[in-house]
Amino acid sequence: MKTVSTSKSHGGIQGVYSHDSKSTNCEMTFAVFVPPQAETQKCPMLWYLSGLTCNHANVMDKGEYRRAAAKHGIIMVCPDTSPRGEGVADEPDNWQFGSGAGFYVDATQAPYAKNYQMYSYLIEELPKLIGEQFNADMSNQGITGHSMGGHGALTIALNNPDRFKSCSAFAPICQPSQSAWSAASFEKYLGPDHTSWRQYDASLLIEDGAKFPEFLVDQGLADSFLEEGLRPKVLEAACAKAGIALTMRMQEGYDHSYNFISTFMEDHIAWHAKRLS
Repeated sequence: MKTVSTSKSHGGIQGVYSHDSKSTNCEMTFAVFVPPQAETQKCPMLWYLSGLTCNHANVMDKGEYRRAAAKHGIIMVCPDTSPRGEGVADEPDNWQFGSGAGFYVDATQAPYAKNYQMYSYLIEELPKLIGEQFNADMSNQGITGHSMGGHGALTIALNNPDRFKSCSAFAPICQPSQSAWSAASFEKYLGPDHTSWRQYDASLLIEDGAKFPEFLVDQGLADSFLEEGLRPKVLEAACAKAGIALTMRMQEGYDHSYNFISTFMEDHIAWHAKRLS
């Protein structure tokens, strides 16, 4: 692991790091905020997964999480959204696919399968590195994310309920197998057999019997992607039918931007802190 930068904030350290990933076959960059409590004790960890076109830096610069993370003694881990670099297959003119749009899946289709193994990277490789390099309590992990990252948080939690103790999301893509944002990308990454898509679709995972204790979701009512891309009503219906506790907060006047995310970030971190204590 290489240190790209570190800076003190709210008594803790905001760092940016890189490493050569075996999962994605390229160099990956990620951000970690370590609260001051980690100087003397292991701290719980909250993953934040970013949305389309983003990388590790967007939430680090705009998400306003450090004050709350320092207050509650939580390590924040902010990975990149896709593999990047020379030799990594991409569609530079397509913001919904390729670089910045890994959708947190393990691609099975050439040429993307060589690098786009974001699910395995987040479940296996990066957690191991975090456990080795930081004073993290790996038995206390939560996960959250925005938009594409909200989709990732929900599906990763549903697929790994023994790993994560808490899960929330900001404006998640709730049914990516049907969303205009993601269906075309799923076909390129995963192939035409839609049964293989179900493991990466929160609503279908719940329909297939996946369980998680509870979710917190914030969704802006002024979000221009509300009906076409995000479809929170589908998640509400799936959770209600499966008996999964869902707190869905529809926020009047808020859009899809980081102004929305930063407004409710402190609420989410406090919510996770109660479940990771």
